[in-house]
Formats: sequence, structure tokens, C-alpha cells
Amino acid sequence: MPFPPFPSLSPLASFGNGQPAGDYDPPFHLLIISRNKCKILLFIMEAKTKFKSDSTEWHWWLLVAVIAVLVAGAVYITVWRNFHDLQNKLPHIRRPPRGVTQKYSDALRISTQFFDKDEVHTLKKFKYACDSVFDGVLICCFLFEPAAGRLENNQIEWRGDSGLRDGKEENIDLSKGLYDAGDLIKFGFPMAFTATILAWSILEYGQHMEAVKELKHAQESLKWITDYLINAHPSDNVLYIQVGDPDIDHKCWERPETTTEKRPAIQVNNSYPGSDVAAETAAAMAAASLVFKNHDAHYSRSLLKHAQKLFEFADSYPGIYSKSIPQIQDYYNSSGYLDELLWAASWLYHATGDGYYISYVTVMHGNAFANWGNPTWLSWDDKLAGMQTERMNLIDFQSTIFRILFDRELHIRSSAGGLIWVNEWDSLQYSIATSFLAADYVLGNNPMNMSYLVGYGLKYPQYVHHRGASIQVNATTGCEDGFKWLNSTKPNPNLAIGAVVGGPFLNDTYIDSRNNSMQAEPTTYNSAFFVGLLSGLVTSSSVVRSFT
Repeated sequence: MPFPPFPSLSPLASFGNGQPAGDYDPPFHLLIISRNKCKILLFIMEAKTKFKSDSTEWHWWLLVAVIAVLVAGAVYITVWRNFHDLQNKLPHIRRPPRGVTQKYSDALRISTQFFDKDEVHTLKKFKYACDSVFDGVLICCFLFEPAAGRLENNQIEWRGDSGLRDGKEENIDLSKGLYDAGDLIKFGFPMAFTATILAWSILEYGQHMEAVKELKHAQESLKWITDYLINAHPSDNVLYIQVGDPDIDHKCWERPETTTEKRPAIQVNNSYPGSDVAAETAAAMAAASLVFKNHDAHYSRSLLKHAQKLFEFADSYPGIYSKSIPQIQDYYNSSGYLDELLWAASWLYHATGDGYYISYVTVMHGNAFANWGNPTWLSWDDKLAGMQTERMNLIDFQSTIFRILFDRELHIRSSAGGLIWVNEWDSLQYSIATSFLAADYVLGNNPMNMSYLVGYGLKYPQYVHHRGASIQVNATTGCEDGFKWLNSTKPNPNLAIGAVVGGPFLNDTYIDSRNNSMQAEPTTYNSAFFVGLLSGLVTSSSVVRSFT
């Protein structure tokens, strides 16, 4: 390929002789060809006088031709090497389309630290990440630390080991898992749903997480939950679905590291069935088995085996767990189990390819269980939207729920600030699960100008309803005298970075009060939804191929 004509020099102030550069016929032309670290400087001198010898002129142009060939060869080799180096450095994952959207990348980084156990960074680093624009929001969500058990390499000063004796009376290890919201109970139903949504997020948008170096955090966080769920299923028809007594727990306000109250473990079994919680746990394990299939085949097979046994248990012994265990009705009362059975069967089909499970969803029970044609919202208690999405093969966090809702002509209410609003209790759950449009609202684009992701932006809730965050680390407190921290008018001494609080009222107002548990209490599933949402938004394209 011939080189383009040499450009003449642009007029400069002057050369050394005072003559303007633009009026001067320069004695040489300059060509610089630059590619990464390779810079070739070629000076071609123009003779100002005639050469005295034709032989001398011939040798001169031969030299010019040789140099030109060398330059062209060097450029070609450099470009070829750089191209192949780039190809070799690309990760073997599905690459995110177009570029990374920095705002959502920041948010994603913040969010993923919510669940992180092994590589918790310093608070200073977290604070910086939370203040930056979308990759850091993902970090924020994972910074909120509801984890129980022995926390390896923990660098969050106000968190420590807790719940180490959970399950000991039953001779099982239930020390891991997550505390629910701002309390100290491990509720298996919402915890399993958190795992399912987190696994789904990884399966759909793992390549986006990898692009901002959060995939490992998400996988480790998921495994922290599924390790607990495996131990909670010690035999085929037994599943431990709760640790702790919520009535006793709500009479105390103390840090999980210092609590001394009894923490009984409660199970569902043949005599006291719980198809809803057993099927949700099966869904979580089946989805997680896909996440770990190519990373830890043995662990993946173990998860899948537990999932199949739990589904069989849930289907063979039908029953609503909150009817079998009435004391849980004031906390996580289940509306039914048919949706969970379809939800679990859908995930088992994805994990196994077994035609029985797709037949279960379609031919055997689909029309009877799925409640087609009626509005529904994806939440810890209602999986129909998610199940119907899977049946229609529309698994896409950003678009499927819109299709489900609008195809049914659902009348959606929204607040004046633009937030989809369903219920005053934990209002953000529905909006985050339903639409990615809620993301900017959650991050501060709302009438309150407040980020509902703790640690993100300049203004966010200071009085989060969270025991560990509200009590000073060095405080000596028991069960009842800890309520002075709940009722304190001072902001929380510890920042629950990454917590997604309950959210605003229909009129877009938010009362930042620790006693306002309706709005100020964070939940694990809110953060799981938000991680999936941000993972989908972290690139500038919304077109992502499903893992199916």
C-alpha cells in the first residue's frame, strides 16, 4: 500500500532565521508512524542542488526505497503482533456488548460487596467506589454484610464471627447463610429466593460482572448461601427452614456477634410439609448448579442432587410451610406453593435437560398452576412472573417483565417521581424486580434527591434499621438495654454500605428513622435484585443472549 503524500509543515511562529514557517520551503519532510511502543522516525532529505553524478543519484533513491520497505514491514509486524496479543488476552467469557457504562459499573461494584466474604476491601476504598459513577454501585450492594458464620479475611471493623453454634443441637452446621434484613433470624424461604435471583443474575450477566471484575465476588456470595442450604437438607424429606426464634429476637436489640439467646432450628418434613420453601430451595440449588458447572463440577453435581430430592419432597408432600409452622405467619407468610413447584421444575429443566421437568411445567401442571392471564409481581412469595418468563424463553432481566405486564394490560401505579409502586411495605422490591427503569430512581434521581443504596452518592439513609450498623463495636450491651441504640437520635455509627433499604412511600417521601422498619430496613433479596439489574445495565447495550 503506498504511503499518503507527505504533509507540509503547518505555519509556526518562525524558524531560527526569523522567516515565518509558512513562507519557508523546508529542507525536509517528516513522517512519524506510531503504533503502541513502536515509533519509526523517517527523515527524507531533499537535495537542494543537483547531484553531480547520476550514479550518486541512483544510489540515493535505492536507499530511500529500502528504508520505505523496512518501514512498511515494521508497521505490518507490529500491527499483527498487537492484534494477536489482544486476542490472547481476551477472557473466555461472553464479552459485554459495546462499552461499560461507568455509572452502573460503579454501582455494581458496591452492590456485589454486599455478599463478599473473602476479599473485603477497606472502608476507604468502598467509600471511594460508592461515590463514583455504575460499576461502583454494584460494589455497594455487596458491601452490606448480613452474613453469619466465620468470616474469613474480614476487614469490616464492625462485623465479626457470629452464629457459630447454629444447628449444633441438631448435630448439623447451620453457621453460614444470611441474617434476614436488619434482624438476627435466618429465614430459609427468602434466603433461598435471594440465592435463586443471584444465580440467575450470574447466569444472565456473568460476562458483564467479569468485565468489571465482580464475577468472583458474586460466585463466592452465592456459595456462602448454598453451603448453608446443603447443610440444611440433611436427608431427603427434611429441610431446616429457620434458625432463631423471631418472637425472642424482636424483644432484643443487639449485635449478632454478642447475642446469647437460644436459636432453635425449625424444619419441614413429611409430617409438617412445606412445598413452597422446599421447592424454592430446589430452584436455588438447580440455578446455582449451573453457575458452578464449569468451575466446580463436584459441587455442581451435589447441588443438583439436593435440588432433585427437594423437588420430589415438595411435590410428594404438598403443603404450605407457614400453615405447618404457624408462628412464622407474622414474618414470611406464604400465599401458596404452586408457583414455587413450577419455578423449581423450570430451573431443574435448565440444569438437567430432563424432559420430565418441562412436561411438569407445560403438559402436567402449567395451565392449572400458572394462573395465566392474571397480573403478578416477582417477589419472594410469588414466582409466577419468573416462571412464565422461563416458559416463554424470555429470560432477560431488562425486558421480560415489561412484556409479561404489558401483555396482560396490567394497570401500573407509580409515584409522582416515577417509581412503580405496589405496596407500602418494602416498596422497592417490586420496582427493582420489575423494571430496570427503577435503577436511576434508586440511585438518587428522585424527588428526595436521595440514593436508597447506602453508601452511593452524597445523600443516602443514615438511620438504617440494622442492628449491627446501629450499635458501636465496643459497646457492652445485652438483650433489652440495646434498645437505647435503636432509639438513639444519632446516625448509625457503622455504615451498612451496599444495603438497599425498603424505599419511599407512594408520594415519594422517605422518613429516615431507625424505628421506621417499613422504609428503613434492608433485605437480602432487594440487593440480589439490584445486583442483577445493575449487571444488565453495566454495558451500553441491553441485548444479551440468554444462558438457555
